[in-house]
Amino acid sequence: MVQSEKSNARMLRGECFCRAVRYSVADEFAYSMNCHCSNCRRATGSAFKPFAGISRDRFAVVSGGDRLLIYGDETAHDAHCGSCGSLLFSVVREGTFVHVTMGTLLDEPSIRPNAHIFVGSKAPWYAITDSLPQYQEHVVAR
Repeated sequence: MVQSEKSNARMLRGECFCRAVRYSVADEFAYSMNCHCSNCRRATGSAFKPFAGISRDRFAVVSGGDRLLIYGDETAHDAHCGSCGSLLFSVVREGTFVHVTMGTLLDEPSIRPNAHIFVGSKAPWYAITDSLPQYQEHVVAR
């Protein structure tokens, strides 16, 4: 881990399964959740996708950017490694935020998921056993 030049935040490292694509991200995540939507389940091959959200300018692909396979457009897309298929991050919120897939982080982030979202479409074979709040769809702002 290194320090960010923009702030005193620790910089975390992440990479895909085959290590062809590597990224760095400031340990300044704004939120973190477990998404159970069918798209996240299909993209990860898992029951849910743990992710952490951060401003896009606090995230950078440091190597292998030419190997990224992008599904979507500049303002909303999933970025996979074109070699191994790992889902590394998603660009969301009209291109202003990145959702980092927490399973691709090499370093431990200070944030932990604090809710389950889209449990209305979760895998029927998976039982949520923790005490985190559950939302049928996305978290509703109050």
